[in-house]
Amino acid sequence: MSEIRVGLVGYGTAGAYFHAPLIHATPGLSLAAVVTGDPDRQAEVTGRYGAVAVADVRDLWERCDLVVVASPNRTHVSTAAAALGHGLPVVVDKPLAGTAEEGRDLVRLAEERGLMLTVFHNRRWDGDFRTVLRLAGEGRLGEVRRFESRFERWRPAPKGGWRETGAPEEIGGLLYDLGSHLVDQAVRLLGPVREVYCESDVRREGVTFDDDTFIALTHAGGARSHLWASSVAARLGPRFRVLGSRTGFVKYGMDVQEERLRAGISPGSPGFGDDEEERWGVLGTEEAQEVVRTEAGAYLDFYRGVAAALREGAAPPVDPREAVEVLTVIEAARLSATRRTVVHLD
Repeated sequence: MSEIRVGLVGYGTAGAYFHAPLIHATPGLSLAAVVTGDPDRQAEVTGRYGAVAVADVRDLWERCDLVVVASPNRTHVSTAAAALGHGLPVVVDKPLAGTAEEGRDLVRLAEERGLMLTVFHNRRWDGDFRTVLRLAGEGRLGEVRRFESRFERWRPAPKGGWRETGAPEEIGGLLYDLGSHLVDQAVRLLGPVREVYCESDVRREGVTFDDDTFIALTHAGGARSHLWASSVAARLGPRFRVLGSRTGFVKYGMDVQEERLRAGISPGSPGFGDDEEERWGVLGTEEAQEVVRTEAGAYLDFYRGVAAALREGAAPPVDPREAVEVLTVIEAARLSATRRTVVHLD
């Protein structure tokens, strides 16, 4: 392929602020068509990217070499399956599916068709998480014993929309949304999960899905992850607190890439993923501490990996089986919250 034509399904938050600018900035990829029925969004994708706007996904298949599914969660499986059925490789925004079984079915279909399937777990390329991986890999933490991770916000008034107030089939709520990132990062750092405990609540009036959730994981190696996702945190905790046998690491503040994408800054701009110095984390103990520069965030690496997978036969940037593993943990967390008990995974 001289240029990989990308068809983007959906131009809401995920499509407009994440996928479209990242695709546009990746060498070898071209945003060729976008599925959206909104006239203003149709005008934007044409004016900003020179892409064709179509109102129906069935008008997409002949216009692209790669399909990116960034539509509402309930459509992920059906749209990805349709694209694979038309012989097209697929990127699916997280969560891959509503259940691990549905996710396994998609993986199986992609394998049968000999097509790439990958999942946009972009938070693997957050600068702060890359810093945690580096410190752990270098042995500076010693044996990692507890991983604390938070995506907390203060939104006492609901924004509305399917993520907060939709029907059950919408697969809304924080457990599937931010929880997908939290669990994925924990598994990447500490390995397979053996026990899951979850507390999941609806705190705001008019909201139908969880907006305040805590997950505790016990990993096969003995380490524990404590994960928080909340829209009602009036005081924010640290983004990461990682406790090892030698030292600990604490980092406040969110990765800068989402904020800059929402501001319209190109992900190809110099310094796009660089954290501000005043938000760098601290490594050490109560007796001795040092400030640690945050690794540069690198969301573009995801789509560079997609291009390499399609051009060179490289492994996809996220193995879809790993996304199924995340869904298995999330399903166990839902069960735990419902039964108020620890769920054991085989």
